[in-house]
Amino acid sequence: MKSLRVISQEILDTVTREAKTTPRLRKNLNFHQQDDSSCHRLLNAVETDSYIPPHRHLGPEKEETIILLRGRLGVVFFDEEGNVLETAILSPGGVAVGVNIPHGEFHTLVSLESGTVFFESKAGPYRALTAEERAPWAPGEGRDESDAYLAELRKIW
Repeated sequence: MKSLRVISQEILDTVTREAKTTPRLRKNLNFHQQDDSSCHRLLNAVETDSYIPPHRHLGPEKEETIILLRGRLGVVFFDEEGNVLETAILSPGGVAVGVNIPHGEFHTLVSLESGTVFFESKAGPYRALTAEERAPWAPGEGRDESDAYLAELRKIW
């Protein structure tokens, strides 16, 4: 990918269109060149029926920062047993426009509006989640129970 200098509405529209055509209903547009890059910077378009299973990143360098560019995004933090500790709604120009997610904290994101796009920054390299990083009390992605669990999360707002 040629270096992108300007993040335009056209770019947000393109990544949103692409998200709508994927089975997971989300799509990344990476600004980092490779999965082993030391800093990951990306746009993430997430549609309303996309389920992001609760998870955590255990590496001390794996904090994530998210800034919402378009739409509405729910953020949920959980304790070790899956009880909700804190929630927020991110919206551009709203009370909360972004979130920093400390390493080791269980969390998920819920798209509350079609066309939601956020900017995300975190340390690389990319590592698939380990069993210890997946929430044992939440269904995995693609499971029959995941739609019902996502519906329960939506009730928070």
